Amino acid sequence: MADISIIGTGNMGQAIAAVAGRGGHTAQLLGQSDGTVEVASDIVVLAVPYPALQDVIRERGASLAGKVVVDITNPLDFETFDSLVVPADSSAAAEVAAALPDSRVLKAFNTTFAGTLAAGKVGDLTTTVLIAGDDTEAKNALAEIVTSGGLEAVDAGSLKRARELEAFGFLQLTLAAGEKIGWTGGFGTIA
Repeated sequence: MADISIIGTGNMGQAIAAVAGRGGHTAQLLGQSDGTVEVASDIVVLAVPYPALQDVIRERGASLAGKVVVDITNPLDFETFDSLVVPADSSAAAEVAAALPDSRVLKAFNTTFAGTLAAGKVGDLTTTVLIAGDDTEAKNALAEIVTSGGLEAVDAGSLKRARELEAFGFLQLTLAAGEKIGWTGGFGTIA
């Protein structure tokens, strides 16, 4: 069984911890203000809003070297809710990877809502977590946590695909905010 550390104690952090727990894994939940608490795991999930990433990386960057770091953010303009705030040829995950060159960065969980992670369902479908990254071993380790927790995991390709995952997450968020879909809804996949 794996140990994961989750930085962020909000709905998403708690839902990811619950998924890990259902699979028999141990999850360490750390608040953003727990900067002095050591990250005890080899897999670290950054379950914070996009604007908080820089602070987390500044405070914890050195301790994340050699670890699998999972970025779950959707870098949208929270004031206007009408655009992503990263360059068109980049992503939040690419920014994290550039800031943490000694970490194995993955993009995951940003195309699901906390409610669908907790329920394990999107409608009648099993919740699917899309995972992008350049390190196959890291993706497989995260996929094992996801699938043992009762969800589906799909390898979405290299870290370059994070841009599309962030656009997909942005679309889903704007649909929910516009009350076109519910916060317990979303998109599912059928193999």
